[in-house]
Amino acid sequence: MKPEVDHITGQILDACIKIHNVLGPGLFESVYEQVLLYELIKRGFSVHKQKALPLVYDDIKFEDGFRVDLEVEGVVIVEIKSLEQLSPVHYKQLQTYLKLSNVKNGLLINFNVLLMKEGFHRVFNNHLKR
Repeated sequence: MKPEVDHITGQILDACIKIHNVLGPGLFESVYEQVLLYELIKRGFSVHKQKALPLVYDDIKFEDGFRVDLEVEGVVIVEIKSLEQLSPVHYKQLQTYLKLSNVKNGLLINFNVLLMKEGFHRVFNNHLKR
């Protein structure tokens, strides 16, 4: 049985706070991605890093259309940023990943903030294929 989404997102937030407290803001996204991957695996979650999302265009399937930073338990996609400020395109990017993967829950996490709670954003897919 897979853990509930709220439990998963709570553990991701907890891990991000721990990482942010230790490393602070201002590092490359790849550093936060690697450390968050380690932290979530240590907590017992199944996590895929840089998972390829296929894209179908004009009846042609491109196997590596996109890559998501982290996919946790197959039910949460995590997009990691380390920016001075998020813009609307970052939310749209995650919404596109959710739609293409048919996953409902996403987290947009910006580590370049003073307090981690300011950098933690839930994004939902309202276009699930049944």
